[in-house]
Amino acid sequence: MDQPTAERIVAEALKFVDAAARFRTVKIAPSKVVDEGWHALILHTALYAKLCEGLGHFVHHYPERPDPERFDQHVITRTLATIEQAGYDTDSELWTAPTKSLVTVAAQCQHCPPGGCGPINPGNCATHGGGGD
Repeated sequence: MDQPTAERIVAEALKFVDAAARFRTVKIAPSKVVDEGWHALILHTALYAKLCEGLGHFVHHYPERPDPERFDQHVITRTLATIEQAGYDTDSELWTAPTKSLVTVAAQCQHCPPGGCGPINPGNCATHGGGGD
């Protein structure tokens, strides 16, 4: 993908991680496109750890079993509202269903907390806006 698109995706991932750290009890999840940006952040482990430290909470990543059909518009709507509550505008073109995606993504899955696959559960982890460390 071109650099401007990659920068847009990472910017949305940063907004997502900030919202997840701030609103830890809200069940949120990234779109598949934004998840690619989150993966890019996570792969730079020192940078990601410093980012989360600055946000006050480490936002963990828990992938689900692959299922290219998994998509819940209600979770995306709640995620966008949470990001906006954190004070950000969102790039709606990057928060669409996988079939309407701006770019092709590698991941064929969404995410879940340890111990099960299903909707994002804040429980006692900092997964996608959930729980404590």
